[in-house]
Amino acid sequence: MHASMLRAAVLACLRLLGASSASATDAGLRQLTVQNAPADAGPISVALYYPTQAPARPMAMGPFTVYVAIRGPVDAPLKGLIVLSHGRGGTEIGHTSIAEALARHGYLVAALRHPGDNFQDRSLLQKSVTRYFVERPRDVSRILDALLQDPEWKSRIPTDARGPRVGAVGHSAGGYTVLALAGAQPDPMRTLSHCEEHGSEDAILCGIGPRERPVDAERRPLPRLADPRVRAIVALSPLAVQFPADSLASVRVPTLLYAAERDRFLVPRFHAEWAANHIPRAELRIVPNAWHFAFMDTPTSAIQTEDGDLAADPPGFDRAAFLARLGMELCNFFDQALR
Repeated sequence: MHASMLRAAVLACLRLLGASSASATDAGLRQLTVQNAPADAGPISVALYYPTQAPARPMAMGPFTVYVAIRGPVDAPLKGLIVLSHGRGGTEIGHTSIAEALARHGYLVAALRHPGDNFQDRSLLQKSVTRYFVERPRDVSRILDALLQDPEWKSRIPTDARGPRVGAVGHSAGGYTVLALAGAQPDPMRTLSHCEEHGSEDAILCGIGPRERPVDAERRPLPRLADPRVRAIVALSPLAVQFPADSLASVRVPTLLYAAERDRFLVPRFHAEWAANHIPRAELRIVPNAWHFAFMDTPTSAIQTEDGDLAADPPGFDRAAFLARLGMELCNFFDQALR
């Protein structure tokens, strides 16, 4: 079944299941722009997904199709705030199935576009490896600052004795981002050492970005990147080789990791499995017969990457069915982790 047809069928079933209540819940969508500090790369574009009683409609946004009610009224109360971080060169709309599922389930989802590392601008990594590792988690912290102070949203985001109920989801470089937010401290030199030793085994990663060892200015210790407001994370095929084992061991928040069994972009044994083996009580789920981009929505046209067409899947892999299941699994995880 085509992805859009399956998604429409899932939504129809959800509406039928909710028919006994006053009305079924769909996903609303609004746009938000968060200003950075003057020295940073530029404003952060954010797609805000949230529960609404307004009916969702399919709408093309670039190569992706969203099923949302544009600026529909917000249903309160919310269950929590989930920030969603895309991978290298990605977009805030590329994981819309996940965002919509969480929104329909009661969460406010802030899917951001990372300045300097998105489909329009990939300059950040080339400018500075250190800055790349620093700015991605900081982007998320800036989004949290903005939403938790915003008059429209701050009173809607639930809190308890530990503070606001906040989680984070990230794919690929976004997986790196959420691990850093949870307390893992990256060492950029590890990536270079890894590629010197395992470059032929993790060839796509090691073919991306600067290959020279950083100058002295790039060797200084990174600032602390953890954000204590982030209370649970999900990392989807994460970039994780740059985290030392003792750094991963310092992560204490509930952590769910996914690995695509046939991932060639970020080979699991160096990344997702490496993180799972060192984060206390982390759970790792292997997605059978999946490639790296299985966690993204299928675009309506081909998008070429270092690992071929982003829209392609191995024979026999049903991405739409997997994304429908993944959305439910993430809802269940955050319900437990943030309750």
